[in-house]
Amino acid sequence: MAKKEETVSLIDTFSEFKELKNIDRTTMVGVLEESFRSVIAKMFGSDENYDVIVNPDKGDFEIWRNREVVADEDFNNPNKQISLTEARKIDASYEIGEEVTDEVIFEKFGRRAILNLRQTLASKILELEKDSLYNKYIEQVGKVVSAEVYQIWKKEILMLDDEGNELLLPKTEQIPGDFYRKGETARAVVARVDNRNNNPKIILSRTSPVFLQRLFEQEVPEINDGIITIKKIARIPGERAKIAVESYDERIDPVGACVGVKGSRIHGIVRELRNENIDVINYTSNIQLFIQRALSPAKISSIIMHEDEKRAEVYLKPEEVSLAIGKGGMNIKLASMLTEYTIDVYRELDENAVEDDIYLDEFKDEIDEWVINAIKGIGIDTAKGVLNAPREMLIEKADLEENTVDDVLRILKAEFE
Repeated sequence: MAKKEETVSLIDTFSEFKELKNIDRTTMVGVLEESFRSVIAKMFGSDENYDVIVNPDKGDFEIWRNREVVADEDFNNPNKQISLTEARKIDASYEIGEEVTDEVIFEKFGRRAILNLRQTLASKILELEKDSLYNKYIEQVGKVVSAEVYQIWKKEILMLDDEGNELLLPKTEQIPGDFYRKGETARAVVARVDNRNNNPKIILSRTSPVFLQRLFEQEVPEINDGIITIKKIARIPGERAKIAVESYDERIDPVGACVGVKGSRIHGIVRELRNENIDVINYTSNIQLFIQRALSPAKISSIIMHEDEKRAEVYLKPEEVSLAIGKGGMNIKLASMLTEYTIDVYRELDENAVEDDIYLDEFKDEIDEWVINAIKGIGIDTAKGVLNAPREMLIEKADLEENTVDDVLRILKAEFE
């Protein structure tokens, strides 16, 4: 009964390997043959007189042993030799010096040999599968893939591709509005392939700027054809994005081509990104003009550039300041990301008002010195400079608490009332 179980177990093991994905036939046959020869060599000291025939289609195998016929008195190596008497029991016509080929039943090698073979095969095939998976996806980094949601965990989602390979979509790479159920299909870009201890992990992303770029390439034929180029992308996933495009054909408006008639092209992308607002702007190498376009819909009055520090001071009319900053400071943050410049926004001052201004140091008796130093650290050293600077900018750039900024503004306003 045990023998029968061993035989079945071995055939089952072999059948598992013939179903393997991602491994080409030649490689698989080579690995199977190598595994059999390894076990034979361990048992008999050599495998050179054995022929291993593997049939991956049927999921079976044959092992044939070649032995030389020797005189009975010269017989001393049962692995490579067969005595004349034994040979003639198989076929009476055998003579000394001829070769006898007989089939070896692997199961007769015993339970230990079968277990060794199973372990050798399992480890080699697993290694091959991992290598194959890694090589497949390392070439797809930066490409969009579709996969089925298989399991939803707190910190990540496990997904399966068409071949049943496991892909991971971490919570940090999901758009805040993403919500999936098991069995649904999701699209994401292959962000990276981690390969620690030969254990590949395919990490997907929906928050990467590359994902947005690939979606535009799919929706806008002119980008795919190379007529329009995406120069830069800045994203706050699920909220807002800015994308700078340039056309190599003067007859084609890159912004209009990306948006489409009545927004037909961009609508699909917006839906895929959970209603993320997308601003498409014309790229220009003139950094001053680029900053102006990046801050749209706000209209800028003037810009003072500090190219060494990669900083720009932008002056606007009071009613334009909130547009430039945007909800939660989003517009100015994206403009800074897109242009790679630190952008400071200021309200335009009346020329008469400048004369009445007071240096912040004059308020040391009412405002803590460290607060004054923090504000001066962002390039503002007068009371009206603070009052004309956006509140959000003072909080973020000077790294001050909201209450502290409100107290400072209250004290300074009182001085001019």
